[in-house]
Amino acid sequence: MPDNKNDFTQGNIVIKLLKFMIPILGALILQAMYGAVDILVVGQFGTTAGISGVSTGSSIVNLVTFTITGLSMGVTVIMGRYFGQKRNDKVGQVVGGAIFLFMILSVVIAVVMLVCARPLALLMQAPKEALDLTILYVRICGGGIFFIIAYNVISSISRGIGDSTMPLVFVGIACIVNIFGDLLFIAVFKWNVVGAALATVMAQAVSVILSIVIIRRRKPPFTMKKEYIRFNPEIKNFIRVGTPIAFQEVLTQLSFLALCAFINRLGLDASSGYGVANKIVSFVMLVPGALMQSMASFVAQNVGAGLEKRARKSMVIGMIIGGSIGIFITLLSFFHGDLLAGIFSSDISVIARAAEYLRGFAPEAVVTAILFSFIGYYNGHERTLFVMLQGIAQTFLVRLPVSYIMSIQPDASLTMVGFAAPCATVFGIVINVVYFIVLNRKNE
Repeated sequence: MPDNKNDFTQGNIVIKLLKFMIPILGALILQAMYGAVDILVVGQFGTTAGISGVSTGSSIVNLVTFTITGLSMGVTVIMGRYFGQKRNDKVGQVVGGAIFLFMILSVVIAVVMLVCARPLALLMQAPKEALDLTILYVRICGGGIFFIIAYNVISSISRGIGDSTMPLVFVGIACIVNIFGDLLFIAVFKWNVVGAALATVMAQAVSVILSIVIIRRRKPPFTMKKEYIRFNPEIKNFIRVGTPIAFQEVLTQLSFLALCAFINRLGLDASSGYGVANKIVSFVMLVPGALMQSMASFVAQNVGAGLEKRARKSMVIGMIIGGSIGIFITLLSFFHGDLLAGIFSSDISVIARAAEYLRGFAPEAVVTAILFSFIGYYNGHERTLFVMLQGIAQTFLVRLPVSYIMSIQPDASLTMVGFAAPCATVFGIVINVVYFIVLNRKNE
C-alpha cells in the first residue's frame, strides 16, 4: 500500500495534486531541456543543416518515445487501480509483465529504426542538405532505443505507486549527462548531429543504470519475484488500457511528423525555424503534460476506492491550475517568440520563421491544459478507447487538413500552419465536454 503522502484518496486535493504534479513537471522540464540542448548546441556550434537533421530525426524518435509512454500509461493506471483497491499482491505481476513486454518491444523497434532510417527520412521529406544527417541521427538513437524505452517504463512504474520524485531524479541524471555529452561531442569534437545522437543515447544509458541501482536499494511497496517477469495475465490488462493511449500518441506524433514534412517542403530556413519552434513548443506543453500524467494516477486511485466525486473535483482543479499558467505562457510565446528562438539559433532567418510559427501556436498553452485534464480523467477511468477516438477526430478532421491547406498557400505563413494545433484542441474539448455530460447522465 502506498504511504499516506502517496495515497490520493484522502487529504486536500489541491495540495496532494500539486505535490504529485510538481516533480512530474520538473521531470518534463528536464526532458524538454534534454531535447532542447541538442538543438541549442548544434545551433551554436554545428550547422543549419544539422539543426534540420536533429529536428527531423528527433521527430521520428519522439514517435517511438511517446508511443511507449502511452502504452506504459496502462501500467500506471492498472497499478493505481490495484493500490486504490488495496490489492498490492497484483502490483508485482503488473511490473513483471511490463518488464517482459517492453524488453521484446525494444528489440523489435531497434531493428526497424536501423533498417528503415532512410525510408523514414525520405518520408519526412527531409531537406536534401540534411538527409544524410537525419539518417545518422535515427540510426544511432535506434541502436540505443532500449535505454530510451527502459527509462519510460521505470518512470511509469514509479508513478503507478504514487511516487513522482524518482522519475525526476532519473531524468535529472540524464539531463546532466546529455549536456556534458553535447558540449564534448559537438562543441569540442565537432561531430554535429552524430554528437547529438550519441549524447542522447549515452545519457539515457547512464540514467537507466543508475536508476536500477537506486531502486534495488529501496524497498518497493509491493512484492516482486523473478517468476513474474514473463507473459502473465496482467499484460493483457495494461495493454487493454495502454494501447488506445499509445495509438492516440502515434496519431499525435504522426500529425507532427506530417506537419514537419509539410514545412520541410518550404525550404531549409522554414525547416530549421520549425525545428527551433518545436523545441520551444515542448516547453509550452510541459504543464498540460504534467497535468495529464498526474491526473491519471490521481483519478485511478480514487476510482478504485469508489470516490468518483473526488475524482471529478480533481479534474476541475487541474483545469484551473493549468489554464492559469497557460495564459502567461501564451502571452510570452505570442509576443516574444523571437527572443525565445534566439536562445537556440543566431541565424536571423531561422529566428524569424520560428517566431512566425509560435504566434499561431501560442493559444495551445491554455486550451491543451483543459483538454489534457479531461484526458487524464478518462485515462484514470480506463476510458482509453474514447481517448483514442477523440484523438483520431482531432488529427484527421482538423489538425492535418488545416495545417496542410495553410502550408500550400502562396507565400505560406507558418503562423497559420501553427494555428492548426489550437483549432484541433478546441475541437477536442467540445468532444470531451459532450462525452462527460453523456457519461455522467448515464452513471446517474
